[in-house]
Amino acid sequence: MTARPNDRVVLAICLSLLALLFFDFMGLIIKHLSPRYSAAELSAWRNVFGLVPSFLALMLARGWHAQGRPIKVRQWKLALSRGIIVCFAQLMFYMSLGALDFATATTISYANALFVTALAVPLLGEKVGWVRWVAVIIGFVGVIMVMGPGREAFTIEAVLPAGAAALYALTAVTARLFDENVPTPLVNLWSSSMAVVGAIILAMMTGGFSSVANGDLIWIVAMGCFGGAAVLCLIIAYRMTEQSNLAPFSYFGIPLAFWLGWLFYDEAPFDDLFPGSLLIIAGGLMVIWRERRARRLKA
Repeated sequence: MTARPNDRVVLAICLSLLALLFFDFMGLIIKHLSPRYSAAELSAWRNVFGLVPSFLALMLARGWHAQGRPIKVRQWKLALSRGIIVCFAQLMFYMSLGALDFATATTISYANALFVTALAVPLLGEKVGWVRWVAVIIGFVGVIMVMGPGREAFTIEAVLPAGAAALYALTAVTARLFDENVPTPLVNLWSSSMAVVGAIILAMMTGGFSSVANGDLIWIVAMGCFGGAAVLCLIIAYRMTEQSNLAPFSYFGIPLAFWLGWLFYDEAPFDDLFPGSLLIIAGGLMVIWRERRARRLKA
């Protein structure tokens, strides 16, 4: 692990792990609410309540204040497009949470890092060597094993979290296309605002909004707050140290999701997850190791 002189690596790691926990709490609530509300409705509510942490992240961004607190973004079309992509990523992932075991849907979504590597070639013109391509292949084999085509229990819903991972990866790669002087929280706020609009439109197109039961209101608020707080924790963590220092710890989310799924929903899809999940982790860690090594050689 490498660190810059002013990095606060330990605190950044703790915040990134807290973000994992918050994302999982959000996912557990979505699974709880899925029998009564559509994925599009839940996406809309999550984005509405998630705007508050997005505003807070921007208010805490020193670079934004130093630049005179600009609101406009030169590449505003790209920022809005990312919000639309997020809408469809959320729709697919939330649908999978309602149909699959919690740990299974969450584990497949960790293909995100592999998709980022694959998409960086056509979109950013990055050169990816054979080690990273081997890592991507290993990881994708793991994803296919967890999805389980050919098993009796296989359903088309198992494809949804992989699609969501690809779309989330697309938002991560396109984030690198913005001008370097644009603060990340400002980009996030633009995309989040568009995600709210897009999610509401999707909900209206797919049946509208159901009346919210009194007992569910607190769950919906908590879902949005957990999701927004998770994003806020990640933004702060990424400002404290390089993303490559945090990426390896993201895979703690797989055993955490397994434990939470077992604890709250009595799910234990061990046969579905192994050994595929190990290949996903191995492929992701190989990508991270190769990128860090390449960065050191350039330094």
